[in-house]
Amino acid sequence: MGIKKIHIFALAAYGQGLSGSDRIFIEFARRWNKRAKVSIWVSQEGYELCKRQQLSLSGVNYLVSSMKPWRNFGFLINYLARILEGIRVGLTVSLDNQPKTIVYSASEFWMDSIPAWILKLRFPKIKWVAAWYQTAPKPWVGFTEGKRDNTYKLSALVYWFIQLPTRNLINKFADFVLVNNENERLNFPRLNKMGRVIIVYGAVDLEQIRKWKVKFKKLPKIYDAVFQGRFHPQKGVIELIDIWRYVVDQKSDARLIMIGDGPLMKNLKIKIKNLKLEKNIIVKGYLFDGGDKYKIFSQSKIVLHPSFYDSGGMAAGEAMAFGLPCIGFDLDSYKSYYPKGMIKVDIGNLEKFANVVISLLNDQLMRDRIGAEGLDMLKKNWSWDKRAEEIFNEIHQ
Repeated sequence: MGIKKIHIFALAAYGQGLSGSDRIFIEFARRWNKRAKVSIWVSQEGYELCKRQQLSLSGVNYLVSSMKPWRNFGFLINYLARILEGIRVGLTVSLDNQPKTIVYSASEFWMDSIPAWILKLRFPKIKWVAAWYQTAPKPWVGFTEGKRDNTYKLSALVYWFIQLPTRNLINKFADFVLVNNENERLNFPRLNKMGRVIIVYGAVDLEQIRKWKVKFKKLPKIYDAVFQGRFHPQKGVIELIDIWRYVVDQKSDARLIMIGDGPLMKNLKIKIKNLKLEKNIIVKGYLFDGGDKYKIFSQSKIVLHPSFYDSGGMAAGEAMAFGLPCIGFDLDSYKSYYPKGMIKVDIGNLEKFANVVISLLNDQLMRDRIGAEGLDMLKKNWSWDKRAEEIFNEIHQ
């Protein structure tokens, strides 16, 4: 019996940036819509995000909650309002109660997971596919897998608390859970025993990137390094400024460009000013897929990915698709996620990280070799078409 309808709950999609879970549900919906009828529940902000990614051109059916009265009350009130909206939808929408109906919660956050759980209770024959792309760190450890001065334990505690109830609901009621790496299996013992934990590795749109690479192939390399990612405690963005201070001490004209946005934006700019790096670090803010971002990748020599805590991460992979070698810390998830194309440094050793940057900048042959290895890895296993087909088939079977 084939899958007929897929209902995606993505009420957590919010703001100008594109998270990893947002990227995944958008790329899956774009391709799954060729195999089944896809409907997406989103807020108005989420709908605008999907339109910016041109998902609205894919024939997907949208059910948009405007949430307009709550927009002016700040993030927390808006967050709670989206949870209540998710509950309302879960209690009122009607679905075909049969296995060919899929409900996909696009994130582990309450506004996506709770309505999916409610629908599973109301229509027990449907299949609930739950996304769980990163487990919160232990609050007494914080956002790190190794040495780090500031581990942001309060932020880790909030994240851990938010995930606590949904993890139990997913393990007990979901039919499948999608995770980012092998270690995450242990969080869902019932589903793992049933063979219902599916690993979703990263992917990039290699065909679109190939076109931009041709267009920008003659551009000069004007940036020594590029960073792309959320300005969030787990990403190591504040430490990256310290790393670049070490780099500039050895190469005074070294230029780093940072693409992204997030809660640490203000702290980031203060750190840059305090270390007198305004001429060496350019902060671009968030850039969507397209010419502005891909031009920067084409004009950069290496990509930096200094996360202290990560389940995988696709941001570096997009830059690596332009043939850039990557430098990151030696996190557990990177062993399977980035087996090639990334030089891995001891976690928290900022000076060693900077020395590796200098070594790569001084050795174009090494840059070309490592970049080519990473690009070859992406071509073999980082296709969205392949990834979406794999997941669809596993759920179907």
